[in-house]
Parts: sequence; C-alpha cells; structure tokens
Amino acid sequence: MANTAAALHILVKHKEQAEDIIQQLKKGAKFHVLAKKYSSCPSGKRGGDLGEFKKGQMVPQFDRAVFQGETITPQLVKTKFGWHIVKTLWRT
Repeated sequence: MANTAAALHILVKHKEQAEDIIQQLKKGAKFHVLAKKYSSCPSGKRGGDLGEFKKGQMVPQFDRAVFQGETITPQLVKTKFGWHIVKTLWRT
C-alpha cells in the first residue's frame, strides 16, 4: 500500500467546466497550462502541482483518487471544495 504520492490538480466549481477541461486534456492540452488558466486553488499558479504528500493529508475523496486510482490519467473527483481534475504522478 502506498504511503506517499505526488499529484497535480485543477479545482473548479462546476462539473461541466471540469468535464470540458478533461476533454481539452484528451485533445493534447498541457495540464499545467490549464491549471494556471482555470484552477481556483493557489496551486494553480504552480501548474496545479501539489508536491509530495502522505496518505490521509487530503480530504477522503481526493485521497482515494490519488492512492487507489490510476496514475498519469486525469480523473474527476468531487469534494467539498468543488470539482478536481486529478493527475497522480507517482506513489510509493
């Protein structure tokens, strides 16, 4: 079981916008460019980079996506903060 991970994310308020961002990524848009443009999280200024964090540091839905979901493939996650497009870079 992974104990640490690194991820990127883009936080938006509406599911429709999150789905549109996922489509842009599928068409080849760069994650960091879209994070800077759309994300309401301060990490957006860093291209959505959350750095390395430990299991349990993030809200449960986000934690599950990062520690149990696919790596590299962006996925949609709903939390109390809004809609996240999460891209897990690695887990250890």
